[in-house]
Amino acid sequence: MTVEGEPHAAGPGPKVETATLRTGLTTGVCATAAAVAAARLALGQRAPDPVPVTLPRGEAVTLPLHDSRALEGAGEAGTIKDAGDDPDATHGARVWARVRATPDAGIAFLAGAGVGTVTRPGLPVPAGEPAINPVPRRMLTEHLERVAAEAGHPGGFEVTVGVDDGERIAERTMNPRLGIRGGISILGTTGIVRPFSCSAYIASIHQAIEVARSNGLQRVAACTGGTSEDFARRQYGLEDLALIEMGDAFGAVLKYLRRRPLPALLLVAGFGKLSKFAAGHLDTHSRKSAIDLDFLARQAAEASADAALCERITASNTSIEALDACREAGVPLGNRIATLARDRAGAYLPAGTGIEVCAVDRNGEQVGLAPEVGV
Repeated sequence: MTVEGEPHAAGPGPKVETATLRTGLTTGVCATAAAVAAARLALGQRAPDPVPVTLPRGEAVTLPLHDSRALEGAGEAGTIKDAGDDPDATHGARVWARVRATPDAGIAFLAGAGVGTVTRPGLPVPAGEPAINPVPRRMLTEHLERVAAEAGHPGGFEVTVGVDDGERIAERTMNPRLGIRGGISILGTTGIVRPFSCSAYIASIHQAIEVARSNGLQRVAACTGGTSEDFARRQYGLEDLALIEMGDAFGAVLKYLRRRPLPALLLVAGFGKLSKFAAGHLDTHSRKSAIDLDFLARQAAEASADAALCERITASNTSIEALDACREAGVPLGNRIATLARDRAGAYLPAGTGIEVCAVDRNGEQVGLAPEVGV
């Protein structure tokens, strides 16, 4: 699946060709395709191949099956994760699902071999649950409910999701530190893997800025993903042409704007990524940088946190858990991190550039703001 490589044009101004860049599909999409095929088999039907899947934003894709088989009262199917041009840890892994029809309505999720179990608080899935994130759970539920309705099945399904060699793959991720034991997480918010960390993507960031410039825009919003893009669109009324999906590549945006400046820049980022940037990391990918809870505790102390709260921050499982603790205590850690990020961005940009920074949480709600100033 390729989403880049088409000319960008909107309104007056020249068209700018972007580099061809192959995207991939998330483990959540792979698990959904496998589960749909397995559910069909569990109900005595044929497994579709390729399997149609509707992504969270409505796009339709199809995934080929690697294997499928009917079991007694159940079905099992697998597909191969294709991350496109992103050096994703799960690229090439077999994602599989075993689905058993149940008499009661609803979907029950189980962790199969290679999928982790959450053991600590602070993640979007409660402790004790399989590490299948909320959007993939919703995708799985919606697709399986559709299968049940089409087949006239009045009950629900028990779904076991696994990843071959997932426990070893997880050693190359943040899962062990986050308290996810036994394998990887099933992830995805848009269904699409965009290769944020490769050089071709950095080139596409530069070209997207030029498209905005050529169409007369005075400000672009550099965003870390779909949630932050949605926030920028909603909160600031920005058109899509102004939205630069930078992923983890803060440095790619800032270094380019230093050479080819615009009058204003809006940075919108998830709090965790923004905290990494505020701490000095230009690439916030988990392979290049980690959440620094000691740094967050120091910043919280600067924002009036007491010693007990700082200790709670350093013992947190995630940056969001640390942020929530500060919000409960009335300590404006989000604003503090946003301000540090604004100052850091200002160090790269020409004098007079207007910079505003927003931090958002997983739900796309603002948790930190540093209003625009000219550097």
